[in-house]
Amino acid sequence: MCIACAQVSPKVADVIHNREVSNAAIIEAAREGAELVVLPELMQSGYVFEDRDEALSVAEGLYDATVKGWFALARQHQIMVVAGLCERLSATKVANSVVLIEPQGWITCYRKVHLWDREKLIFTPGEQPPPVVRTAKGRIALMICYDLELPEWVRLAALGGAQLLCAPANWPEFPRPPEERPAEIVRVQAGAAVNRMFIAVCDRHGSERGVDWVGGSTIVDADGFPLAGASSLPEAQLLLADLDLSDADYKWISDHNHVHEDRQPQLYGGVCNTSTQSARRPSARYSKTEYSPRPHPLR
Repeated sequence: MCIACAQVSPKVADVIHNREVSNAAIIEAAREGAELVVLPELMQSGYVFEDRDEALSVAEGLYDATVKGWFALARQHQIMVVAGLCERLSATKVANSVVLIEPQGWITCYRKVHLWDREKLIFTPGEQPPPVVRTAKGRIALMICYDLELPEWVRLAALGGAQLLCAPANWPEFPRPPEERPAEIVRVQAGAAVNRMFIAVCDRHGSERGVDWVGGSTIVDADGFPLAGASSLPEAQLLLADLDLSDADYKWISDHNHVHEDRQPQLYGGVCNTSTQSARRPSARYSKTEYSPRPHPLR
């Protein structure tokens, strides 16, 4: 299957602009031969909201104009679409959601469970595990951005049979050592390798209310190696890669090692322990002038 990640630049609270940009990206991906295209997190709405009221002012349902438009293009061009939206749940609640639209008419929605930073002040977290959808092309799982940094969550999608994990993202730029790739990309590669599962992440570009973005869209194979992207490129790009999804069904990494069967879940009870212990520590410094680790401002 040929898949695409369309790294574009949404504008916060400008739904019309975002529809135009996303629709053009879907059409371009289809013309390049893609059978699935992934768009960024909150593609429909933009990301850096002032507050929940602003998010509510541009939120849409799954059967409103933006998703209907994506479905019309999916059907016309026979392409699957994965894209993020600010989903209206009620008069007072919104979710950071992603939809998988299949040209045959199916729409699957996942609501982000692990909210990052000020997202907790705006969005209602999801309450369901990442869906694994059996499509005409293969088994596809969904999650969003910060979800990828919880290894248990990525494992859950893999154990659910996912061959390809699609994740819209908005990765903010922050300091890192010279010549190093963004840590977000490294974690994606690790998640793919330890589960032998393809992962496609579509980031965004363009400054939004003072926040710059990594521009780190990437498509990673089941061994954790990049097929496309995997670098910081803060500009528009359309990544394309051909995947043999059946490769993700082979979980052996040696004659005697299977990435899932080697697990010993009876020993992992602490992973589900709700109590945690943490201590504050001084921030380590790589360079006093070039690199100072700090909390991510947004994700």
